Amino acid sequence: LDAQEGARHGRRGHRLGCRKNAFNDGWIIGEKGVRMREKLAGKVAWISGAASGMGEAIAELFTREGACVAVADVQEERAAAMVERLKARGGRALLSPCDVGHGAMVERSIADTAAEFGGLDIVVNCAGIVHVGPLHEYDEAQWDQLMGVNVKAIYLSTKYALPHLRQRARSYVVNIASASSFIGQALTPAYTASKHAALGLTRSIALDYAALGMRCNCICPGITDTPMLRFHLSATGDPDEALAQRLQRVPMGTAMQPDDIAKAALYFACEDSSGITGTSLVVDGGWTACAEWQVTGQTRFMSDGPAADRRA
Repeated sequence: LDAQEGARHGRRGHRLGCRKNAFNDGWIIGEKGVRMREKLAGKVAWISGAASGMGEAIAELFTREGACVAVADVQEERAAAMVERLKARGGRALLSPCDVGHGAMVERSIADTAAEFGGLDIVVNCAGIVHVGPLHEYDEAQWDQLMGVNVKAIYLSTKYALPHLRQRARSYVVNIASASSFIGQALTPAYTASKHAALGLTRSIALDYAALGMRCNCICPGITDTPMLRFHLSATGDPDEALAQRLQRVPMGTAMQPDDIAKAALYFACEDSSGITGTSLVVDGGWTACAEWQVTGQTRFMSDGPAADRRA
C-alpha cells in the first residue's frame, strides 16, 4: 500500500472497531505517511473505576491505543459523560454501571462487554475507596465496604472474566494497588491492609493462570493527584498544606499524575511487558526509596531511653 491508500484503509479499520486492521495488521498511517503502531489494536478492555482519576486516564489512553473500552463504574453520570467523550474522539466505548463489590453486577458487566465487542483481552482493576480514621473508630460496614471494592472486586473480575480471557492466546490482568502495598500509612488501616492484599492476590493470580497465557501484574502508585487523594487530604483541615508536607518526602518533589499511572497500565496490558508477570511496578517519584519520616510533637516513647537522657 502507498501512504495515501494505507491512510484511508487505516482510518476506516480503526473506526470499524475492535478487529485488527486487515490491511496493515494493526499499523496506522500517521502524518506524512509515517507508520505508527496502536499497541492495543483489536483488543477489548474492561476497566473498573474508569469514570475518574487513574481509571479515567487509563480508559482514555487505551482508547487512543486502539482498544475498545468498557467504562465500569458506580458513578453512572460521570461514566456516561466519559463514554460520550471517548466516542466523540472516534473511540469505541461501552457504559457499564457497576458496583464492583457485588458479584452479580460484575458478572453482568463483563458479560455485556464481551458480547458488545466480541470478547475480552484486558481487565484493569482500578476502582478503589479509602476511609480515613483510626482502626478503633471503624464499624464493620465500613471495613466490609472497603474490602469489597479494593480486594473482593479483583477476585470477582478475574473469576467472571476468565472464561473470556482464556479464549485469547494472550490476556492481561492489571491491578492498581498502592505504595501502601509495601508500607504503613497513618489513619488508613483498612486501605493499607487492602492494598497489601491486592499485591498478594496479584501474585497468586499470575501463578495460577500463567498456563492459559494470562499475565497478571500490579501497579503501586504513590502520591497521585486524584479525587481520592483530595478526599483523603480533606480530613486534615488544610489539604494544600497537607499535600505540600507529604511532597517534602518525595525525591521528585511532585505528585504523580493519572497519566503516569495510565502509561504503566498500558505497559502491563500489551506485549511491551512480555515475560513479566506476578510483579509490581512502583510509580511514586521515589517516595518509597527513602526511609525518612518527619516526627512532629512529642510521643510517649520520648520519655524513655538514651534520647531522653540526652535531652535531660
